[in-house]
Amino acid sequence: MAPRTRVKGDSRQEVEEPRPTVADLQGDSAFAQLAKKYWLKPSKKTTKVKVKPDVIKNEIWDVLEQEGFEIKSLLALENLQILENYLWPGYNEDSSDTQVTLIVLISNIKTREHLPTWDLFTDNPTEFSSMFRRILSMTLNTTLPPTIRTHLISFIINAFQSLDSGIVRKECAPLVSISIWHNFSTEQKRERKLDQNVQLRKAWRAAAKRYDAADDTVKARLRFERSWLFSLILDFFNQLYNEKSKIENVLYCERFLEFLSDLQSQLPTRRYVNTLLQDLNTLPVIRLSPAFNDEDNSLVRDLYVLLKHYTYFSIDDYTGIQHTQTEAYERHCATLANLQRTALKHFKEKLTVLALSNYGSIDKRAELEDHLKALTDEEITQLCNLLDLRTSYPTSTIVVTDRPFLTEILISCHEKRRTFQETARDLSILPTELTLFEPTLLRNDIYDGSRPLAIPKLNLQYLTVGDFLWRSFILHRCETFYEIRKHVEGAIKRLQPSIGRSGQTTFNGFFKMAMPITKPAIMEVVPALVGDVKPSAVHAEIRIDVSNLSEKVRQEWEDFRPDDVVFLLAVQAPDESKMITNGGATPSDAQRIGLKYLRAAEVTQVLDDQGRPIRDQGSYSRSGRTRTLKVNLDASMYKEDKEREARGKPNVYDSINLIVRRRSQENNFKAILESIRSLTLSDVPLASWLHEVFLGYGDPAGATYTHLSNRIKKVDYRDTFLDWQHLVESLPGKTVEPGDEVTGSFGPPYVLQSAPETVNAPSAKPSKKRRRDAEPAPQVASQSIEVSTYTPPNTGPYPTDAPKLNHIRFTPAQVDAIISGTQPGLTVIVGPPGTGKTDVVTQIINNIYHNFPNQRTLLIAHSNQALNQLFQKIVALDIDERHLLRLGHGEEELNTSANFSKHGRVESFLDNRAGYLHEVDRLAVNFGAPGHHGSSAETAGYFNSVYVKPAWTRFEEVAKSPDATRESILEAFPFHTYFSNTPKSVFPPDADKELLLDIANGCYYHVAKIFTELADIRPFEILRRDRDKSNYLLTNEARIIAMTSTHAAMRRQEIASLGFHYDNVIMEEAAQITEIHNFIPLALQNPKNGEMPLQRVVLCGDHFQNSPIIQNLAFRQYANLEQSLFSRLVRLGVPVIHLDQQGRARPSIAELYSWRYQNLGNLPHVSSLPEFQIANAGFKYDYQFIQVDDYKGKGESEPTPHFIQNLGEAEYAVAIFQYMRLLGYPASSISILATYAGQRALIADVLAHRCAKNPLFGLPRIVTTVDKYQGEQNDYVILSLTRTSRVGFMRDIRRLTVGFSRARLGLYILGRREVFESCFELRQMFDILMQRPDKLQLVTGELWPSRRILSSEGQDVPGQSQMENVEHLGQYVFEMTNAKVQQLRAERGLPEANLETISPVQQGDEEVLEVVPEEEFVDEE
Repeated sequence: MAPRTRVKGDSRQEVEEPRPTVADLQGDSAFAQLAKKYWLKPSKKTTKVKVKPDVIKNEIWDVLEQEGFEIKSLLALENLQILENYLWPGYNEDSSDTQVTLIVLISNIKTREHLPTWDLFTDNPTEFSSMFRRILSMTLNTTLPPTIRTHLISFIINAFQSLDSGIVRKECAPLVSISIWHNFSTEQKRERKLDQNVQLRKAWRAAAKRYDAADDTVKARLRFERSWLFSLILDFFNQLYNEKSKIENVLYCERFLEFLSDLQSQLPTRRYVNTLLQDLNTLPVIRLSPAFNDEDNSLVRDLYVLLKHYTYFSIDDYTGIQHTQTEAYERHCATLANLQRTALKHFKEKLTVLALSNYGSIDKRAELEDHLKALTDEEITQLCNLLDLRTSYPTSTIVVTDRPFLTEILISCHEKRRTFQETARDLSILPTELTLFEPTLLRNDIYDGSRPLAIPKLNLQYLTVGDFLWRSFILHRCETFYEIRKHVEGAIKRLQPSIGRSGQTTFNGFFKMAMPITKPAIMEVVPALVGDVKPSAVHAEIRIDVSNLSEKVRQEWEDFRPDDVVFLLAVQAPDESKMITNGGATPSDAQRIGLKYLRAAEVTQVLDDQGRPIRDQGSYSRSGRTRTLKVNLDASMYKEDKEREARGKPNVYDSINLIVRRRSQENNFKAILESIRSLTLSDVPLASWLHEVFLGYGDPAGATYTHLSNRIKKVDYRDTFLDWQHLVESLPGKTVEPGDEVTGSFGPPYVLQSAPETVNAPSAKPSKKRRRDAEPAPQVASQSIEVSTYTPPNTGPYPTDAPKLNHIRFTPAQVDAIISGTQPGLTVIVGPPGTGKTDVVTQIINNIYHNFPNQRTLLIAHSNQALNQLFQKIVALDIDERHLLRLGHGEEELNTSANFSKHGRVESFLDNRAGYLHEVDRLAVNFGAPGHHGSSAETAGYFNSVYVKPAWTRFEEVAKSPDATRESILEAFPFHTYFSNTPKSVFPPDADKELLLDIANGCYYHVAKIFTELADIRPFEILRRDRDKSNYLLTNEARIIAMTSTHAAMRRQEIASLGFHYDNVIMEEAAQITEIHNFIPLALQNPKNGEMPLQRVVLCGDHFQNSPIIQNLAFRQYANLEQSLFSRLVRLGVPVIHLDQQGRARPSIAELYSWRYQNLGNLPHVSSLPEFQIANAGFKYDYQFIQVDDYKGKGESEPTPHFIQNLGEAEYAVAIFQYMRLLGYPASSISILATYAGQRALIADVLAHRCAKNPLFGLPRIVTTVDKYQGEQNDYVILSLTRTSRVGFMRDIRRLTVGFSRARLGLYILGRREVFESCFELRQMFDILMQRPDKLQLVTGELWPSRRILSSEGQDVPGQSQMENVEHLGQYVFEMTNAKVQQLRAERGLPEANLETISPVQQGDEEVLEVVPEEEFVDEE
C-alpha cells in the first residue's frame, strides 16, 4: 500500500459529473443534429458508411478540442452511437489520424462506462489489426499533444486488460514477447539470462527463426514490435525529467505508470517485460526524476510504490512459481553475496568492510550508501558494469547517469524489500480518524476516470494465489473504510453538532444509528502476552440513555451480538470563524466535519440499569432508562494513545462524546478482513488440479472431469432419469446400450458406465508448427454409455420408510450439468432465469450424497434467501436430515418443520433419541426382554448386541437353508410383534418365498437403522457442553453443510481450527459473489499432507444478471472489485454448461431477455399449461411498456444526492396494483419493483397512503429494488424504470435482464420511452417492447381469473380501453373503487354513501411528493 502523502488541493468535494440528458441526445444540440444527419438516419438499406473527413475534423474534432475533450461531450457522442454506426464502419487504411483518435476516445469512454468494447471490432479483424498498428505508431509520436497521447496509452491499457478477446490478444502478445530482449544493455547480459532456462533459449531461437524466414514487410513489423515498448519507456523517462513539464505531461506519466503496473501484474505480460524494466533501471529512474520529487505529484509517488511492489514480487517470471519467504531471502542473500565477491575482487582496498560484513548490516539503504562513498565516480560506474547494471542510455534520452543516479541503482538492487505479507500484516483493520481520512484513500472518492488510482486491480489472471489475496485484502479494506467513512460523516451531519454556551459541543439533531455519550470508563487493561507489546485486552464500559428512543430503535441498541463493532467519536463542532486562517494550515477533511478522534471497540455484553445481561432476559420486560455496553477497545491504538498522552498530548478517551453503530448486515467487516489477511499471511494452497485454472494459466479445460485422471467410470444416477426414453433423450450424441446382465429397455435406477472413448484419427499428421492464436482442429469422439440397473433395497414396511424420489424430467443440458457435477473436477453452470439451476444443484448434491457416503459437501450461496430455497429442495429428497447442517443467521427463515442450525440439529438429535429409545422398548417387548433397554443409547447398543443381532442371525440361517419354506420363514421371522402396527399386513398372503425374504430384509433395515441412529446420537449423551456438541456435529456428523459466503468469510479461522474437512464445494449464485468470497470456501479447511483434499467445485450462476454490489465507483470500475470468480472463469474460456430451456415465464415475456443467452428456449409446459394460455384479466397484453409523461410538471427528482424518485411512475404503479386488486388478483401474486432505492421508498409511501389501511387493496407481496429481487419471481410484476433525464446505471443491461425476468404471467413496465429506446445496449429489448402500444391497454368487464385465451399480436379484444395517462387511470380506478364499495354496502344492506375520502390520483396529497432517504436506501451510480 502506498505511504501517506499529502494530496495538494484534494478537498474532497463530490461533484456530480455532468452527463448527457435526453435533451442533449434528442434535442437541438450540435452533436444530435450531426447524428441525425450522418449516422442515425432512418434507412432500410444497409449501405457502406462513408465518413466525411471535413465533418470529422471541423464539426466533431475541433469542437471537442476546443472544449478540452470534456467527458460530457464524449459521453454524448458515445450515446449517439458514433462508434458503432459511423467511425468504425467507415474506417479503412486511408482514414485520417483524427478518425482513429476519435475511435480511441469513444472506445475509452465505453470501457470507462463498463460497456462492451471489443465485440464491436470482431466483425473485421483485418481492419482492427490495421487500426491497432496505427494507434501503436501514434503512441510514439512525440509531436502529439500530451492529452491525446494520454488517451492513446489509455486505449493500450484497456487492450492489455482484455486479453480474453482473441483479436486484442493477437495484437498485444507480440509487443511483450521475448523479442523485446533485443533492447538489453549488453548482449552478454542477454545470453546469461537465456542460459538460466532452457525454455527461454528455445523461445529466443524460435523468434529469431521467425524473423529470418520473414519477408521485408514482416521484418519491419517484427522490428517495430520488439522496439515499441522500449521506445515508449525511453520517452516516458524524458517526460519525467523534462523540467518544463506541464500538468498534461504529469497526467501522461501517471497513465504510463498504470500501464507498467498492469504489465507487471499478469504473468503473460510480465514474463519478459520485468527483465527489460529492471535492465532499464526503471524504478531508480522514476525515483530520482523531478516529476517524482515534485510535492504536488503525490499520485506519481503512490503509483511508483505499486509498480515497485509488482516489479519485486517474489516469483519466478518464467515458470510462475511463487518463491517461499525462505527462498526469497536466499535469493536476496545471493545478490548480496555477488556484490561482496565483486567488491572483494575489484575494490579490496576500499570495500573490504562491505565484503566482510554480514548481510543484515549491508542490506539497508543508509549503511550501503555509506560503504559506497569510498568509491570514486569512475569506480561506481565500474562496479555497476561488473554487476551487469546499465550505465548508459540512448542519446535521445535526457536521463543523466551521474554518481547519485548510479548509487541509487546499486542501492535499489541490493536493499532489503518488504514482502507483500509484511505489508498486509502492518495494515490496521480497525479504523481511526487518520486511516479513514488518509489522503490516498480520499482520492478514490472523487474518481471520475480521468486519472488512474494507486490501488491494485483484479485482473483476468494473477501472479500467484498470494498475489490475489494481497490485492483482495487491500481493496476490501479500502471499500470497508469508504463505507465506514460515509456512515460516520452521515451520522455527524444528521446529529448537527454545535458549540453551546459553555463552549462544549452539543448535538441538535437525531440519528438512530448514533447517540451522544459521556466518556467511556476504562475498567481493566490486561497485560500484554509474552512476546507482544500491546495490552492483550482493554475492557471499558459505556453508558447510553435509551429513554427517549422508540421501542424498535431501543431494541436495536440492546441487541448487539458479541464482537459487533461500534465507533467511539470525539466530535468538536467546527467553528466556521476559525476554519479559514491567513496562512495557516488547511483543515483536514475530518476537521471540517468536526471529527477529532475515532476509535473502534468490540461489544462483549449489554447490561440493563440493574447490571443484568440483556440477552439472558428473554421475554423479560427490559425496563430502565440506561444501558451499559461492555466493550473491548482497540488495544493497539490504546497503547499509542497512552504513549501520546505521556508526551503531553491530550487524553483521547476523555474527549469521546459520541457512539456510532452500523447495521448488523454491514458490521461483519472485522471478521472478514481478518480472514482475508490470515489467508494472505499463510501458505494455504489450492487443490493442485484447480491451481492453474484459478490463476488463469494453462489449459482452461484442465480442471474439468474429462481432463482429470481420477474421472469416475461408473456412477449410480439413481432417480436422475425417470424412464428409459428420458435417459436416451438426455444423452444426445452418445450411444446408450444396456449392460451385459440386462437386455432391452428397463426402468430406473440407472447406473451409467462410460466405455473407452474412440477418437476419430485426423486425416493427416498434424504439423508441429502452429500459428499464433490458431486453434487446433477439434477431434470428434464418439462415446458409448453402458447402462445397468439394480433392485433398490427394501427400506421397511412403514410409509415413512419409502425413499423420496425426484420427479423432474431434466433436460439434456441439465443432465449434462448433473453428470459433470457428480464427477470430480470443476463444473461451471450458466443458468438463465427460470432454467432450474436450483433443481440441478439439488440433484448433484443428491447424487454425491448417495454415491460417496464418506464425502462431505459444503454448500455456499450469496444470500440466506437463496440458501433457504436450495435447502428446502434438499430436504424434499432422499437425504437423511441428520446429515444436514445450516450455519449462519438465516436459518430462522427456512420454511421447513425441522431446525437445521447447529443448536437445532443438536436438539433434533436429542428429540430423535427419545423416539428411537421408545422403539427400543417396543423391540424389548417383542423379545420379552426384561429391563430398561431404552434408557440410553448405550443400553440400546447392548440390547442390539444381545437380542436383535443374534435373532436376525438365526433367521438368516433358516432363510438360507435349502429346505426353507414359506411357512418356516414366517415362523422364524423375529419381529412379528414389533411390526404389528403397520398400516397393512407386513407379509401378503400370496407372497412367494423371494418376496417374503425381501420384505423381511426391509423390516430388518428399519430395525437396524434405529440402532445406527442411536450410535450416532451416543456422543451427544456423553458430551456435556453445548459448544462441544455443536462442534462435534460440524466436524463428525454433518455431511451437507450450508452457509452463506459471508458467514464462511467471517468464521473461516474458527471453522478451520476445529479440524473441519470437506471434499466438495457447491456455490449457488456464484456470479453474485465477489472473487475473494468465492475463494474463501475453497480454503475453509487446513491442508492434509500439504494438499487440499478437494474433489469437486461446482459454480452455478448467471453472469448476464447482476454482479456483486460494490458501493465505491473507483473500486467497482477501476479496480474491478465487482468481478466474481464465475465471470472470470467464463472470460478465461473455461468450459461452461448452458442450461437452455426456461420454465418460468410465458414465451412472449421470455423473448424480452432470451436473446441474451445461448439458444435459450422454453420448456413445453409454458406453452401447454392453462395458466400460460389464459390472458391476464383486465389487460389486453401479457406484457407492455407504458409511457409515463411528466406528472405535476415533473419527471424524475433527486431530493438528496443519488436518491432518485419519480412520483408519476410511483402513482401509476400503485394505480395498476389497485386496479388488479379490484379485479380480484391476489395481493401475494403481485410484486412492485423499482430500479432505484429512492423510487422503492416513494412507492412504499404511496402504497401506505392509498392502500395499506384499505381492505380492498392491502399491500403487494413485496416492494423492492430490482437488485434485491434477483433470484425471486412472482406471477405479476410492475416495474418502474424511474429515470426521465438519462438512462443511468440501467445502461448495464444486466439490471434490466433481472427486472424483466422476474415475472411469470404479466409484466408491466413504466418508463420514459425516449430515454431507453435510443440506448444501443437496450435496443433489442425495446425493439420488442415497442411493437406494442406505449399506452396501457385495459379490457373492461373481466374479473380474475380470466377465461379469455391470450390473443394474437395486433388482434382487437372486446372491451379494450386505452389509458391516456396516470390521471386517466387514477380516475378510472377511483370510479371502480366507489362502485365496488357501493356494491359491498348493498350486499350488506347498508345505504349508499358518497365516498369523499377516496380521491383520484390527480388529487394526490403533497406528502408523497418527496420521501427522505434512510441511509441504506441510497444508490450510487
